[in-house]
Amino acid sequence: MGRAEERRARQRGGRRAAPGRRRSSNADGRGLIRRLFTWKKVLGTFLGLCLLGIGGFIVLYMMVDIPKGNAAARLQSNVYKYSDGTVLARDGEVNREIVDLSKVPEDVRYTFVAAENKTFFKDSGVDLKGTARGVVNTLSGKGAQGGSTITQQYVKNYYLTQEQTVTRKLRELVISLKVDRQLSKDDILAGYLNTSYFGRNAYGIQAAAQAYYRVDAEDLDIEQGAYLAALLQAPSQYDWAVASETGKKLVKARWNYVLDNMVEEGWLDASERASMKFPVPEEPKAVAGLDGQKGYLVDLANSQLEEQLMKQEGISRSEAETQVKSQGWTITLNIDRKKQAQLEKAAKTQLTSKLNPKKRSVDADIQAGAVSVDPKTGKIVALYGGQDYFKHYRSNATRVDYQPASTFKPVILAAALENEAETQDGDLIGAKTVYDGTSRRPVVDANGNKVGFSPPNEDDVDYGDVTVQTAMNKSVNSVFAQMGVDVGMQDVMDTAAALGMDDDLQAVPAQTLGTMGASPLQMAGVYATLDNHGKQVTPTLIKSAEQHNRTVTMPDPIGDQVISREAADTVTSVLTGVVDDGTARTSVRDNPARDGQEVAGKTGTSDFGRSAWFTGYTPDLVTSVGLFGEDAKTGNQVNMKGATGTLPGTGRVNGGGLPAQVWAAYMFGVTDPDAEFDLDTDQGAAVEPTWTPTKTKEPSETPSEEPTTQAPTTEAPTETPTETPTDTPTTGEPTEEPTTEAPTTTPPTDDIPEDPVEPDEER
Repeated sequence: MGRAEERRARQRGGRRAAPGRRRSSNADGRGLIRRLFTWKKVLGTFLGLCLLGIGGFIVLYMMVDIPKGNAAARLQSNVYKYSDGTVLARDGEVNREIVDLSKVPEDVRYTFVAAENKTFFKDSGVDLKGTARGVVNTLSGKGAQGGSTITQQYVKNYYLTQEQTVTRKLRELVISLKVDRQLSKDDILAGYLNTSYFGRNAYGIQAAAQAYYRVDAEDLDIEQGAYLAALLQAPSQYDWAVASETGKKLVKARWNYVLDNMVEEGWLDASERASMKFPVPEEPKAVAGLDGQKGYLVDLANSQLEEQLMKQEGISRSEAETQVKSQGWTITLNIDRKKQAQLEKAAKTQLTSKLNPKKRSVDADIQAGAVSVDPKTGKIVALYGGQDYFKHYRSNATRVDYQPASTFKPVILAAALENEAETQDGDLIGAKTVYDGTSRRPVVDANGNKVGFSPPNEDDVDYGDVTVQTAMNKSVNSVFAQMGVDVGMQDVMDTAAALGMDDDLQAVPAQTLGTMGASPLQMAGVYATLDNHGKQVTPTLIKSAEQHNRTVTMPDPIGDQVISREAADTVTSVLTGVVDDGTARTSVRDNPARDGQEVAGKTGTSDFGRSAWFTGYTPDLVTSVGLFGEDAKTGNQVNMKGATGTLPGTGRVNGGGLPAQVWAAYMFGVTDPDAEFDLDTDQGAAVEPTWTPTKTKEPSETPSEEPTTQAPTTEAPTETPTETPTDTPTTGEPTEEPTTEAPTTTPPTDDIPEDPVEPDEER
């Protein structure tokens, strides 16, 4: 039968059609996909979506009008309150002076265009790719990213809010298109320059010119304009006066980027560009209304809120600053009004009232900072940033450019206990372990090889065989230098990071002398973690932060168990000996206001007397007090020798002196005299050890050549007192200047000095 006949048979219902080939299920599936997704259907769907999107955008374009400018109306004062709800400060009076674009030099205008939007004079006011990326990031929860044009940034600053939503981003796009059509490029650029936030409470280019260079906008040069343009990316991070070394490198790189873009666009001659030097800004002046300690508290509160917004919303620092500054926040701090007043009083009575620059010029170079933390809650209950925010803009409570010196020694002991470290003959390191306290004794590794580090004790005193407890009391450098190597410097640095110090510290022997930088805020956190039995404490200033119907939840200041309770409690027990039998006993133990409080703590004095510390705690409160030598004119670190309160006969500053005196005057007025340390340990001064030490086989070879006293990487503070290596304190004060001669063979029998320092010589 032919095909035609078969077809006719099928039409008549015939059954003689040839059997067809059976199709597989896979073939059926592919056929279905081909039928559903033909190129015509795919193309049609794509075109339909495009038309729908275009139609939606047209509707949106028609519905959204350019609103009235509302930036000034939206800028409100932030209100800062004490923990009890009483008002501490109001901050938000807008520091802005609108200037006409003609008042801004043309070259300076180009710096901003080169920094933010090189196509500004040619584009239609929007960056579709950047906007699309911002919408996608917002939808995915990643926050906004760069890419907006100058027009879009002006629209966001002047017409809209800083909220990160898809709706706001789409409105920004439409309004930017309309603004670009209705306003000239000069009007848009003028609006952008007058509404941008530059840091230092400066809104607009005129306020920024005054804040950073003490000139009017019309007097800015290209170099200065390029810095201000670079600053907009991250005002607080790039503010030269408070920027970290990383921040300074970043802003310099962006400054170069701006000028190079100007050359590329033909706005700046290459030869002129080559001769330009980075224009270091002037030191900042405080904003009115933030006098005394208020400015320091407000700055730290803003910083902590910005950090939290960055984490929660995935936004940049610049965006976080914009969301916080003058945006109508009500921020309640953890500051206890009575404790704050007591700390300020202690600083005044024990220090600032005694400073007399006319009598002692070095007194003008003295700076003090302090932070007080509740170890059970992590709340910062009091803070002292300096004599006055107007007189010293930078907070001494948070600065990290001075060495903590011997206040780092408890961290070494904590690392030894936590890691169950052993001496080189296999004995566990503890309060009773005996070390060789010979001054300048070369530190050796596990193989007996010298590591190139031989720190001197204060006044080159040889202490002979001493227990770790006695070495802590007298702050014997040679003992803790060797202990750090016995533990392993990386383990020491890991413990430091776990306790709250920076997590990128170099693991070198010199760090055993506290040669890194640290702030009173950081050290208060470290000791609060010890006081809290090893559970990490991150000092937190903010109790609550609310903005209209918005509330930002701050992280819990109390974290995980970072070292064992036994290790933390043992360090606390040992540190009670520093107060009762060591370098802090005159100012703390014998203070008539003590009233029986249990106290643990450690003194510290850095290289060349540039910083002096006392960080101590009772069972219910931790306070770190730092004294810093800062040249009043240059800001450089200087020796405080000869300042008020220094050791008689030597002129040396010491941690057991003024810092401990400020600490005691504050703490013994606000702590519970009946509080007791609940210690889970059988070691240390707090449990009154009766064991008589015998020498372990610690390396104590006498070097055959003159040992070096230079730390491998940094200047090393060498705090240790001059007392006989006995556990029984004696009396008397050292009267001689530090010596750099060979170590004595018999330690002097004088009493422990208030705090040890290193001889004033380069090492």
